[in-house]
Amino acid sequence: MTHPESKEPANRGVIYVFLCYLIWGVFPLYFLLTAPATPFEIVAERVLFSLLFCAILVPLTRQYPALRRVLARPRTLLLLGIAGLLIFANWLLYIIATTSGNVMEASLGYYINPIVSVALGVVILGEKLRTLQWAGIAIAALAVLVMCFFYGSVPWLGLGLAFSFGLYGLLKKQAGNVPAVVSLTVETLLLSPLAIFIIWHFAATDQLTLFTQGTAHFWILAASGLVTAVPLLMFAGAASRVPLSMLGMVQYLTPTMQFVLALFVTHETLNAGRWAGFILIWVAAAFFIADSVQVLKAQRRLRKI
Repeated sequence: MTHPESKEPANRGVIYVFLCYLIWGVFPLYFLLTAPATPFEIVAERVLFSLLFCAILVPLTRQYPALRRVLARPRTLLLLGIAGLLIFANWLLYIIATTSGNVMEASLGYYINPIVSVALGVVILGEKLRTLQWAGIAIAALAVLVMCFFYGSVPWLGLGLAFSFGLYGLLKKQAGNVPAVVSLTVETLLLSPLAIFIIWHFAATDQLTLFTQGTAHFWILAASGLVTAVPLLMFAGAASRVPLSMLGMVQYLTPTMQFVLALFVTHETLNAGRWAGFILIWVAAAFFIADSVQVLKAQRRLRKI
């Protein structure tokens, strides 16, 4: 039997998950404001400002003990270090896509990402798929082939985003139950030498825009730490309160918002081949959502018993 007081954390979790995916959905608008900074500069500064923000969050959230435990485990550090490189690549590809008029392809990447994550679970972790999940993977693969054939080129940005984030999630899973703030702190800490080198290179070659384009530009770039950490914390809060199947359904909100932004804000065009590919991707997503609904219903039936 469900008690009324148990509904409050669940309701809060639903709010967190929707806010999280809404923020991620409007990310292209934020990165468009970072011009004329280049993608490498933006990513390097995102790493450093995220680390700075985490340095404030760790004591506020009393995560020092968890951080010390992670820093004392070499295997976890190695996994988070590789995960950091993958998220660096993911951020870089995403910023290249959003600042070069390819928001549509970023949207494609995040439609494919859940399907890639499930496929990686099967191939690497030996997980078993349900019928609807198999159908979704098959249709998604067909969608990519259709795009390659009709569009005349492989959607490298979209596939790069999907696989980098899918592998990132896989490594995070293998790293164990590391709190979100601690994980982001360690990842950005390990990435900071690379980020500092990139900033130094841009400063030495007079390409750094952080201090040369006015106060507003500085604070837009400085806000990258905030816009990185806040939705991540919301996601962590949601993951502990709502079923995984609900997270699986709502995650399609982000690429849908990006698709709408690409059509009506950045005014990207779709030829027939890309429309066909996206329609197939939406069908694949529908299979995964249907599977999540089935799992959610089964979980509710079990709780009533």
